[in-house]
Amino acid sequence: MPSLSTLVDNFNSGTLGPEWGNSYGGTAVVGGRARVPCTTGYAGCQTAYAWTLSGATLFVQVPTAPAAAGATVEAYFAVTVQGATAGTRVGFSMNAVNGTLRCVSETDYWDDNAVELTYDPVAHLWMRLREDGTNLYWDTSPNGTTWTNRRTLATPAWIAADAEACALDMSAHRDAGTANFVEFDMVNTLSNGAVLTGSATLSGQTTLTAAAEASVHGAAVLSADSSLTATPRMSVRATAALSGTATLTADAADSEIPEVAGLAAGIFDLRIEQGATYVQNFTVKDVDDFSWAGWSARSQIRSAPASENGELLLDLGDYLTIIGDTIRLAIPAAVTETLTRNGVWDLEMVNGGTVVRLLQGRAVVSLEVTR
Repeated sequence: MPSLSTLVDNFNSGTLGPEWGNSYGGTAVVGGRARVPCTTGYAGCQTAYAWTLSGATLFVQVPTAPAAAGATVEAYFAVTVQGATAGTRVGFSMNAVNGTLRCVSETDYWDDNAVELTYDPVAHLWMRLREDGTNLYWDTSPNGTTWTNRRTLATPAWIAADAEACALDMSAHRDAGTANFVEFDMVNTLSNGAVLTGSATLSGQTTLTAAAEASVHGAAVLSADSSLTATPRMSVRATAALSGTATLTADAADSEIPEVAGLAAGIFDLRIEQGATYVQNFTVKDVDDFSWAGWSARSQIRSAPASENGELLLDLGDYLTIIGDTIRLAIPAAVTETLTRNGVWDLEMVNGGTVVRLLQGRAVVSLEVTR
């Protein structure tokens, strides 16, 4: 399984996805958030023990914290990455009884050296863990953009040793009192727009009517060569409220900015076999006579997004070719052989001052056996 940097969920699908297969205690998606009961039992939104924290960045929003409500010792929520050994974990723990937020690196479920803060639901709305191969960092933010470092610690050895054996656990529990809940949202994403999926396609006369920000996921597909099949969909996004007469057109001749500037990034994971040639074509299907003439392509694979100081693993610019309506990515075997880690990637198209983020997703490397 990949780096925790590639775990992304805004819970707007309405249900817990398969990546949260170890969830327990009645956790469910309610109103576009993961809601974890805070009761005298234990509950959590948890992944399988199959992820890697080493070299990763993980952040999450906690918009609703549990209230003490009669608890005498603890009514808490925790965001922790747990290792293969029970009780070995790092992360954040907030206790509503004493109003503290602890930045912990625990063994046997406790850390004598935890950094303890007075919990502020505004300043600590977002929580982030980062590991850079040397240190582990605990950060908080009021908005998911401006971060304050709260603790720095030499990376515990188990984080590297337990690669592909860690789990993210977002949990809650109380010792007594009235049951309530904690809500988690926006795991590794700042995008929280509603998504409407239908059969609309990017065409000359597609009309989008909405009272709020929406995305229309059309039937446009990306084709793949070398017997590879890619089915991610392109999206047309209206970032302002559209009236009943507003029309989203796909006629480049009508505007200085081509219609593709209205596309929201589609989700597509690169699955690269180390030491093997990788070839993939991305083709616009739904616009007659479409051409990328005048555009240039740029793309990178990083350990985490650039804004989070993600390490550059591979610049794909030299391996991108534009051919009419198609963007061809061809990475030689000698180059894929240098890839040893999973990461994230995106593909941007540039035309003067217009930049379109066309695709984004994980870059998953299958390590080579035969040399």
